[in-house]
Amino acid sequence: MKTRIALLSLLTIACLVLAVAPAMADTVFYDNGAYNGTNDGWTINFGYSVSDSYTNTPHYTSVSDVHFVYWDANSSDLLTGVDAQFGSTSFSGTVTSLNGGTNTLLGTNQYGYELYQYDWAPPGADIPIGSGPGYFTLSNACTTSGCSVSNPIYWDENSGPSTAYENSVGSIPSEAFTLSGENGTTTPEPSSIMLFGSGILGLAGVLRRKLTR
Repeated sequence: MKTRIALLSLLTIACLVLAVAPAMADTVFYDNGAYNGTNDGWTINFGYSVSDSYTNTPHYTSVSDVHFVYWDANSSDLLTGVDAQFGSTSFSGTVTSLNGGTNTLLGTNQYGYELYQYDWAPPGADIPIGSGPGYFTLSNACTTSGCSVSNPIYWDENSGPSTAYENSVGSIPSEAFTLSGENGTTTPEPSSIMLFGSGILGLAGVLRRKLTR
């Protein structure tokens, strides 16, 4: 009798724990708007760098995905990596190399440049960032032919809501990029809710059988 009551108590506790298990999800926490592709682009290699502001909520403490649009004059010499920084001020923060991302062709603009979206996710742990607003900086872009060899890479100017700076001229219109991260808020996962419901139903069934004996 005591053993059965103990087992039922453990089952109830297990169901409750599963019901409140946190759901950690990677979601977009900053989007600077759609790319333009026809106005201008700012060089992010050959010693030039561009820094754009972003907003954040206290729930996001890391970056799990980076997306931005660039111009390329050579369709066979695509971006292979770029240095990124996430800091509280422009051009600040630890350098992280965004190597091995995916290039997706978006089209060709009126100047003959190919427009590509570069999508990158860390192969290991996410990039830690501060919980408040910050700046996203790109520099030292490398392409198939090498790093700062012959093919300039231009970050697409879309004049989004960010405040932006270029290291040689100062304030500029902002660029096209999106940042995703891990939201630290805890919400019940659907699977946990189902498990909780199943456990309660099972518990009710055991009790009913006991009472009808």
